[in-house]
Amino acid sequence: MLLLAGLAMSALPMLPTRAQDAPTGLKKVGKIRVALEYGRPPWGYKDTALKPTGSDYETAVLLAKDLGVELEIVEVTGPNRVPILVTNKADVVISTFSITPERRKVVAFSVPYASAIQYVAAPRSLELRQPKDLSGKRVGVTRGTTGDMALSKLEVSAIEIVRFDDEATNMTAFASGQVDIVVQEPAVIKRVAEQNSKREIEQKFTIAEFDVGIGLRKNDAELTDYINSWVRANLANGRLNEIYKKFHGVELPQSILLG
Repeated sequence: MLLLAGLAMSALPMLPTRAQDAPTGLKKVGKIRVALEYGRPPWGYKDTALKPTGSDYETAVLLAKDLGVELEIVEVTGPNRVPILVTNKADVVISTFSITPERRKVVAFSVPYASAIQYVAAPRSLELRQPKDLSGKRVGVTRGTTGDMALSKLEVSAIEIVRFDDEATNMTAFASGQVDIVVQEPAVIKRVAEQNSKREIEQKFTIAEFDVGIGLRKNDAELTDYINSWVRANLANGRLNEIYKKFHGVELPQSILLG
């Protein structure tokens, strides 16, 4: 039994040690700059005491701790995550950054550490069961997000896509009735529905599901190697799953946990 246990442990990815394995550039400056959006609960937001929290925020805190460096949050919105990264205003993006072919043309990604679902939501009175039911409808979405990309690719005629510059504005417009249909994540839809019960908001159907990775610059090989090892190790030891479950209420999909 001891032999089997030893073999099982040796098969797990080794967690990079802070002092020995941290990338040289980060050790030199003593901090990591993480691009993160605070307007995307439960991924990143500020609580009632205005303290940063969320699954992405705690992931960033864990990463900085394991690196042995200070954490500096660079606050972003959905549309400016890529520009902030490629212009070297942040070292990495940990902000519900879904891995897509379009983004891979510009930035690199770690192996997936989480998963994001995009739903179509609307008041109960609207009959929406599949994408073709959106024909002739106005649909709100946050500009530059994976929801925007998924909605734009639908081969459905006469959709009026109303794009907002950030999640807060998008959800305010939805809650107030400026748009009756929205593309968003389940946790956000649930929160808005609870806060606006008279609207009788419900999830209609899934429009897309994406793996979520840590965004990196394409030429940063040392940091990319470290981050990939770090993600694999913290999936294996359960830390990333614990963070995800704490804020999303469910465990990570097996496809993410098993790599």
